[in-house]
Amino acid sequence: MPLSTPKATILLEAAVKYLEEELMPTLTGYHRFKTRVTANVLNTVRRELELRGAQASAERKRLSALLGHDGEVEELSRELAQKIRDGAVALDDPKLRGHISQSLHDALAINNPKWFDR
Repeated sequence: MPLSTPKATILLEAAVKYLEEELMPTLTGYHRFKTRVTANVLNTVRRELELRGAQASAERKRLSALLGHDGEVEELSRELAQKIRDGAVALDDPKLRGHISQSLHDALAINNPKWFDR
């Protein structure tokens, strides 16, 4: 991609800034609410673009360590779920609990980072 093309995250940030700082103050009721929802969606997409690559790589490493082999994240996740159902991986396994905790943290970092302020 040419260097003159702005990154998607910068474009999303600019769109959110316009919605929140310029458009929303002029709106009320239904349209203000829908604009807030739209800004939240754009922020979620921006965070996913910024964070998901590193998160997926770390998730793959955690899953590989839990299962003892490498693979694609989706396949490893399905395999882990089956092993949990079959009782082959204990629910109190510290590596499993760490994986689940980190996965939830990563999801919240994208979907609703304000939860960390609570």
